Amino acid sequence: MNATDRTPADLLRSALATDPARPLVTFYDDATGERVELSVATFANWVAKTANLLQGDLAAEPGDRLALLLPAHWQSAVWLLACSSVGVIADVQGDPAGADLVVSGPDTLEAARACRGERVALALRPLGGRFPQAPEGFADYAVEVPSQGDRFTPFAPVDPDAPALAVGGAELTAAQLLARAREDAAALGLTAGSRLLTGRTYDTWEGLSAGLFAPLATGGSVVLCRHLGQLGEDGLAKRVESERVTNTAV
Repeated sequence: MNATDRTPADLLRSALATDPARPLVTFYDDATGERVELSVATFANWVAKTANLLQGDLAAEPGDRLALLLPAHWQSAVWLLACSSVGVIADVQGDPAGADLVVSGPDTLEAARACRGERVALALRPLGGRFPQAPEGFADYAVEVPSQGDRFTPFAPVDPDAPALAVGGAELTAAQLLARAREDAAALGLTAGSRLLTGRTYDTWEGLSAGLFAPLATGGSVVLCRHLGQLGEDGLAKRVESERVTNTAV
C-alpha cells in the first residue's frame, strides 16, 4: 500500500497495480455452503461496474447518502468500495427514509421502501444470481450491473476529508476510515500477505474493519464467513488450514 492512499478506493487501486491476481475476498456462507473467491482484479472489476451503476444510472453524487442494508457478504464489500469510488456516504444499516438512495438485501425490502430515492435490491444468491422476479419498486442489481463499464472514473475527485462511512452512530471521513483501519490492522497483527478469517457482522465498525478495511489497508486478504456459528470447531480448524489463514477475528 502507498503512503499517499487516502481513501479505500485508493487502496484498491494500489492493490490492483501491485498484485492483481492475489486473492482479496474469500466468502463463505455456512448456512448454504456457498464459497466465492475474488482476486484483486475480479473484485476491482465488480467495484468499477457498481460505481458506474451508482454514478451513471442512479445519478449519485459525492455527498449523497446511501443506506446500505446488507449483511456481511462479498457483494456488500463491493458496494462499500463503490461508494468510496464515487464519494457517496455508505450509511451501514442506516435509515432509508433519510437517505438519497438505498441498497437492500432480500430480508430488508420493506424497510427499504421508506427511501424516496433510487432503490436497488440484491438477491444475495450464489454466484451473484438475480431474483426470480425483481421486487416491485427496485432495480435488480444482478440484472443492472453486468452491462456496466469495466473501468470507472469519477465525475469529480473524491475528497478524502469528506464523510465516507456511517456505522453505529459514528461518521468517518475517508481519511479517518483509513487511519482507523491501519490501527486495527496493527492490533490484529496484520501485515502484507496476511490472511484474516472473520465471522463478525457488517453492522459495526469492528466487523467492517476486520471484514474488509483492515486487510485491504495492509495488503492482506480476508476470509469473510457468514453464519460461522454453524460450522463447528472442527470445521473451523479445517477452514483455517485449507485457506491458509494467518490471523482470526471471530
